[in-house]
Amino acid sequence: MSEWLLPLASVAVANILGAMSPGPAFVLIARTAVTRGMGPAMAAILGLALGAMLWTAAAIWGLQAVFATLPWLQRALPFAGGLFLLYLAVMIWRHARDPAPTMESARMAARSGGGTFLHAFLIQVSNPKIMVFFGSIFMAVLPAQMPLWVELTILAMIFVNEFAWYGIVATVFASAPARAAYGRAKTWIDRAMAGLLGALGIRLLLPS
Repeated sequence: MSEWLLPLASVAVANILGAMSPGPAFVLIARTAVTRGMGPAMAAILGLALGAMLWTAAAIWGLQAVFATLPWLQRALPFAGGLFLLYLAVMIWRHARDPAPTMESARMAARSGGGTFLHAFLIQVSNPKIMVFFGSIFMAVLPAQMPLWVELTILAMIFVNEFAWYGIVATVFASAPARAAYGRAKTWIDRAMAGLLGALGIRLLLPS
């Protein structure tokens, strides 16, 4: 068992660093937390974590071979993800001038997190670059054949890492100072977030 500690630690560190890099997931969690509170943000975090687990399982069990056989599928997924990000960007931009939500409306929104869960899950699964990232890490630090317990440990570790990091992000942005700052500059913050999501969406639409 001890011979697996260093490879597993390497995967964990790479996963944390990848999660911490700015991207649509960060924008989604930050905005959900600051506008709707911790309830919907936690639902979105669950969607991201499960999406990351799905791509991790795909990397472990050979979905790259499917992409090699069906290259159109590897292109179709990021294209769909790009369209979805552009849709979110347009919706955020359209409502940038709306008043900031009150604490009461945030509490009411916290009762239904299904929509944010689905949004987060779709953002994660529509980006096969995550699977390519995990696949490259696995090839670099893990052998081709692994015991089942190691594979399951990696899946659990990815879930915990994603959930923990975005939980920290949500906690920071759901705080009273963050909500107050958002209320003072909502229009410009929303437009900046919409612009970032739009740029990321266009990036996914363009051929790599």
